[in-house]
Amino acid sequence: MDNMQTISQESAILARVIAPSEGSLSPQAAESLVGLAFAENDIERMNELAEKNRRGEATEEEISELERYSRVGSLLNLLQSKARQSLNNG
Repeated sequence: MDNMQTISQESAILARVIAPSEGSLSPQAAESLVGLAFAENDIERMNELAEKNRRGEATEEEISELERYSRVGSLLNLLQSKARQSLNNG
């Protein structure tokens, strides 16, 4: 199994655990989660890694780093989706 399949499976498992369509968070928790974001230096690093990967110049370590950013981004998206759903239900 390649890394992209692993990431996809991990995302599917997280989606089932987090259940982003169920708005069951308190307003305070939801607002806190909606406010989470990558720091500017992380965004710059992700863009740098993605560009190197598109050009076929990324090392194995850089590809692994990019995949880690992707995992964190997927988790953040799921949590924020649940948070927005919770705020809309409140």
